[in-house]
Amino acid sequence: MTAQSQTATDIIKKADEKMRGNTSQGLLVIKTIRPTWSREMQVRTWMKGTEYAMILIESPVKEKGIVFLKRKKEVWNWVPTLERAIKLPPSMMTNSWMGTDFTNDDLVKEASVVEDYTHRFVGDTLINQKPCYLIEMIPKPNTAVVWGRLVVSIDKKDFLELYTEFYDEEGVLINIMRASEIKIMDGRLIPTRLEMIPMDKKNQKTEILYKSVLFNRSIEDHYFSIEKMKQFN
Repeated sequence: MTAQSQTATDIIKKADEKMRGNTSQGLLVIKTIRPTWSREMQVRTWMKGTEYAMILIESPVKEKGIVFLKRKKEVWNWVPTLERAIKLPPSMMTNSWMGTDFTNDDLVKEASVVEDYTHRFVGDTLINQKPCYLIEMIPKPNTAVVWGRLVVSIDKKDFLELYTEFYDEEGVLINIMRASEIKIMDGRLIPTRLEMIPMDKKNQKTEILYKSVLFNRSIEDHYFSIEKMKQFN
């Protein structure tokens, strides 16, 4: 398939698939960096297709055992100290995930980058000396998504999303995300460091560092259940 015959949607699909696989299981460190402090969380993730996701916080002790679950269009949160599962309404997808610069939606991926947006080429660019497609993503009408518009830079050779601009509904640039430290993990070339940087907050960002990822191992649908969330504790 030549670049000319690939649509912007094809390229977004490839980039999305690259980071997902059919399934993925990851060990991640999430660093929240603020002008006067910083903190680290270690999390485990399980993802299956676009319908299922689970995130378990392993450290620090205070947050250990908190779990987020996405099951089709539902998102649940288990907090061990409350001993109850709470269903998150769509309005909470825009909220900060655990005090980071990522939203709940960024982590649990309630919105689908492929299904919930229209995509069009807006040009080419260079990111870290790599030629990239520049693709604009506009939410489809009546989809509950966080952003008014995204502009994504996807590397032409390996289909890696290297740089993303997040705009609100008024067209104001709110966040940028940078991907770097490209390495092979479980036979797949991926960026292993993602930085989310808010535009209006100086010396503030959140980094996600991939320690390990396994792709395309079998995970049953029923693994993604409220019962499973409780069993981690």
